Amino acid sequence: MYSASCLCGEVHMTINGAISDIIHCHCSLCRKSSGTAFATNGFITTKSLSITKGQSFINAFEVKPGRKRHFCKQCASPLYSSNADDPTRLRLRLGVLNSDITERPMSHNFVDSKANWDSLNEDLPHYSEFEPSRAK
Repeated sequence: MYSASCLCGEVHMTINGAISDIIHCHCSLCRKSSGTAFATNGFITTKSLSITKGQSFINAFEVKPGRKRHFCKQCASPLYSSNADDPTRLRLRLGVLNSDITERPMSHNFVDSKANWDSLNEDLPHYSEFEPSRAK
């Protein structure tokens, strides 16, 4: 089990399950949402997420029809994203985790739209879009 929280501590969550398909996403939406060069995201099942404190502090922004980014309305920490096309999974922002994890990133994605000041100096594979194993 993993614990997670927002920056201000109003939202606390637990994840009772694995985190899969962890990637560093360099798309412009993730960069804008996080304010950083990339966002590190991993998938969890919807049923594995429990909001243990602060449900009323979670707000959402619909980026595209059916695709929402959930965040703390107090401190604006990005928490997770949901997609109506696959309601069984959520995309967790790994920066909110308080626990160490055993899983590791598998790739850098959307590198063609990465920030021009960011250098990719890791040995992870780099893809122009989604990693090849990901079902669309």
